[in-house]
Amino acid sequence: MTDLAVGDKAPSFKLSRDGGGTVSLADFRGRALVLYFYPRADTPGCTRESIDFSRLCPQFSKAGAEILGVSADSVQMQDAFRDKHALTVALGSDPTHAMLEAYGVWGKKSMYGRTFMGVVRATFLIGPDRRIARIWPKVKVPGHADEVLAAVRELAAPVR
Repeated sequence: MTDLAVGDKAPSFKLSRDGGGTVSLADFRGRALVLYFYPRADTPGCTRESIDFSRLCPQFSKAGAEILGVSADSVQMQDAFRDKHALTVALGSDPTHAMLEAYGVWGKKSMYGRTFMGVVRATFLIGPDRRIARIWPKVKVPGHADEVLAAVRELAAPVR
């Protein structure tokens, strides 16, 4: 998994995104960013996770955070995924794996006795200061989006 730690400066990125155009870390200046990495568009776990984040999008926005999902899928696959499931979160495409590697989420996986390289499901909460506020490695999908929303609200809460 990642060598990044809470408090580290988030690696910069610029990716092609669903709907055309690009998305970069700089686009979220002054706001928190929930960056969730998922293995493959339109698979059961990735679909559930993306639907959950989309459902909570208004609450994340109200708490001062934006959401970006990233996988190695092409923009065309991201567009089809977004349209099929009426997703409202932005989806970034990293077919070169440069950003995935920078965040330490491109790695060895195994399934049915077979080992292969792929995206490890993980989520990063990046504060408005561009520092990593929280990391969820090896995410379990049920309840995850709600847990991340609670962390965003905690990050936005005034210190007493």
